[in-house]
Amino acid sequence: MRNKIYLGLLLIAFIFQGSILHAEAKEEFDYKSPEFKVVAQQFACTCGCGQDHYECDPNTCQLTKDFKADLVGMMNKGWDKDKIRQYYVNIYGEEILTAPEKNGFSLTAWVLPFVALGTAGGGLFFVIRKWVKRKGTEEPVMENQTTEEEVEGEILSSIIDEERKKYL
Repeated sequence: MRNKIYLGLLLIAFIFQGSILHAEAKEEFDYKSPEFKVVAQQFACTCGCGQDHYECDPNTCQLTKDFKADLVGMMNKGWDKDKIRQYYVNIYGEEILTAPEKNGFSLTAWVLPFVALGTAGGGLFFVIRKWVKRKGTEEPVMENQTTEEEVEGEILSSIIDEERKKYL
């Protein structure tokens, strides 16, 4: 009876060996895998191109070529996205990240300029609105022309008319 049980277990193990081995096999990552893209896009290239490491051209940038090779090696060793991120932040600081950390001073440093611009825009809006309201309530002031100015104006217009008649 025991031999039949052992033979049955051996038969079951033989049938399911493909699925067991498949589950144990590690996934190999390369430059085109979606997991690599997610990991590489979180790091800014340090060559000065202003792109992340996924978008930076490895044909013109030796830094990104080495960086991508390191990323693939780490991912094939089983490192996850957060562990790789923490590793490079410890080496280069937060300057290597394409997006700021969502805590502490870095969040303040990224948000504060937008808050300042919004506040300045709102203040400018209210100042201009106040000027427009003040200007609209004032009555236009009519300047009283003296008789001398009226006489001078008539003389000038008559001289202009005479000159025009000479040439036309």
